[in-house]
Order: sequence, then C-alpha cells, then structure tokens
Amino acid sequence: MNLPALIHIAETIVNSTRRELPAPLQELANALPVAFHGKPTPEILADEFEPDILGLFVGRPHGDDQGDSNDVPAQIHLFILNIWEFAQDEDTTFEDEISITYLHELGHYFGWDEEDLEARGLE
Repeated sequence: MNLPALIHIAETIVNSTRRELPAPLQELANALPVAFHGKPTPEILADEFEPDILGLFVGRPHGDDQGDSNDVPAQIHLFILNIWEFAQDEDTTFEDEISITYLHELGHYFGWDEEDLEARGLE
C-alpha cells in the first residue's frame, strides 16, 4: 500500500479514536495537532530515537504552563511507514496500531508516564 493511502487510513482511525474518548478528553484531543509522516526525519533520530519509532509527542504536556515563547507547540507525530512495517503489512493490525500509538502519544500530552500508559494497555 502506498503512503498517501496509509495516511488516509491513519487520519480516519485517529478521528474515530478521538470520537470514542470521554467528552473532556475528546475536546483536548481535538485541539492537539497530529502530523503524519512516512519515516522519522534525521533531526528526530538525532535526538536518540530508534529508526523504527512509531510515534512521538513533542511540546509541553497539557496544563504545564512553564513554557516560554521558544517552546515547540504540543503535537503528535505518527510515523506511518514504521507502523505499517510493525503491522507486517496487515490492514487490521495497522489500524489497531494507529489507534494504540495515537492514544499512547496522547497520554504523554495528558502527562502520563510510561507506567501510567502501561496500566492503561498503551505500552
């Protein structure tokens, strides 16, 4: 499957996942931008991430108002080709992993650490 088709599926899954969130979380999730990329850029990999990273939250978590004007705006990055490869080119697994990865990164926006995410099945 080609990247534009995979991005279209990913956008649909992210939107569907947002609609399933409780209302207070849904409002916050709808305001948080999601960028869809094929693979991570060299700049991201230079920050010591593995080349097969599936997603990344950048910026300050919700409610953390300690930032200054130089902060990166809060946003989620999903690496679609990495997720497709992780799913071993299987449509249903890809769709499930898009949702899980999105929720994992959204959890970071909510200020959840890895233990919190694991407790919610989002490791």
